[in-house]
Amino acid sequence: MNDKVISINKKLESLSKSKFRSSFHLRKYMISYIDEKGMDVVKSHAIDFVNNKLSPAKPENDGKQTPMKGHPVFIAMHACGCCCRSCLEKWHNIPKGRELTAEEKDYIISLLMIWIIREYKKSA
Repeated sequence: MNDKVISINKKLESLSKSKFRSSFHLRKYMISYIDEKGMDVVKSHAIDFVNNKLSPAKPENDGKQTPMKGHPVFIAMHACGCCCRSCLEKWHNIPKGRELTAEEKDYIISLLMIWIIREYKKSA
């Protein structure tokens, strides 16, 4: 296992101890959405959401930009503490007030996708 995956596994373990973060799970309609669209499409959405909702130094409506329902990536963003810049700072030590680096975006997208895949597999 590479260092990034080990880091993500440790972070997911830490997040699972939060009553709030651990309360998020994929709903049946989200599982159906993944079945219909596939993980590649879901990942492309994760990339778009991270680039548009988190990456800017001062995202529009920061703290309120990520819905709490409707899309598997939105649920993953809340479950993983990646829903706003304040949560990114608190959970991942990624400071507010500057654009995310390519490495940070890659880490966040990987974290979200690993969480989604784990949740998806639980439904099987």
